[in-house]
Amino acid sequence: MWKEIVHLLSNLPVSLVAFVYVTVTVAVGAALSVTVVGLPLLACGLAGMRLMGRVERSRARALLGMRMEEPSRLPVPPRGGLAARVWALLRDPVAWRAALFGFIRLPWGVLTFTVTLVALVALWPALPYLVRAMANLDRVMVRGLLGPSDELERRVAELESDRGVVVDTAAADLRRIERDLHDGAQARLVALAMGLGLAKEKAGEDPGAAARMVDEAHGEVKLALQELRDLARGIHPAVLTDRGLDAALSSVASRCTVPVTVTVDLPERPAEATEGIAYFTVSELLQNVSKHAGARSATVDVWRTEEYLLIQVTDDGHGGADPAAGSGLAGLSERLGAVDGLFVVDSPPGGPTTATAELPWRSRAAVRP
Repeated sequence: MWKEIVHLLSNLPVSLVAFVYVTVTVAVGAALSVTVVGLPLLACGLAGMRLMGRVERSRARALLGMRMEEPSRLPVPPRGGLAARVWALLRDPVAWRAALFGFIRLPWGVLTFTVTLVALVALWPALPYLVRAMANLDRVMVRGLLGPSDELERRVAELESDRGVVVDTAAADLRRIERDLHDGAQARLVALAMGLGLAKEKAGEDPGAAARMVDEAHGEVKLALQELRDLARGIHPAVLTDRGLDAALSSVASRCTVPVTVTVDLPERPAEATEGIAYFTVSELLQNVSKHAGARSATVDVWRTEEYLLIQVTDDGHGGADPAAGSGLAGLSERLGAVDGLFVVDSPPGGPTTATAELPWRSRAAVRP
């Protein structure tokens, strides 16, 4: 109750500042709109109104106990320069709702300040009821004018965050591929070229030494080919394209250091993107089993519900896996979240560990042109 009282008493000075700012900004911007500086000045004022709304939401969270999400950020036009930015600010519904909030709050601020002050001095028995009623009206006003406008706006904010995760993941994968090519196959091919050059020079002088060099080069070719196969498998394995998840996951399980039982129960193949994400999810989870779990066995189950593809990887290791610790599991959770997936790990100390992933189902036939 005392936090609500502080909020109601602070309404007057805060709303007075907001009213003056909104009135002056809109009046000056409208009056100068016929000049070059009018609309840019009004756009700057609207940017400040966004900031004013953020301050009010912070005050509501701290003193009224409200749980409010921030509205989505103003999208930056990809091109168009200053004029496009000004036009985006002038069309910003979040800023205009904050301006309306600041304009109508002054009489409400005067009322809440007066009633709360009088109740504190002379109406003690009625104080809790009056404070709670005015605080509830304040919550309605803040939520209606300063909260995200609807579910669509919240969804836009989520997609903006997910897009950043996808871009970062793609950039990290490209850096990994470049590093693997540079440090692995490319280095071996350079050494192979040098070895063959030396063998060519030795062919006339010392045929035996040249033959040994060619044998060594042949071994380097085999190693380079194996590294290229491993790299191609890490990008997109051929067995996944040709035979689907069942065969691809069985191949991954055969490379695990512990026995793995794979069960795939899918009536049809999912879309290629969904299939690829499922494959790499299981692959990374089985790598964690091999490296960290200390398990004796593991199981992989993949099945479909009406709308989702479900993956469950279980091992009998020592447990203690925690995605919040910043491990590879955290990155896996971010990747799945970027495609509206869900990732949950149940790993009590002592085991067993169960990792469950959920992906939205998309049929392969539905996405073909």
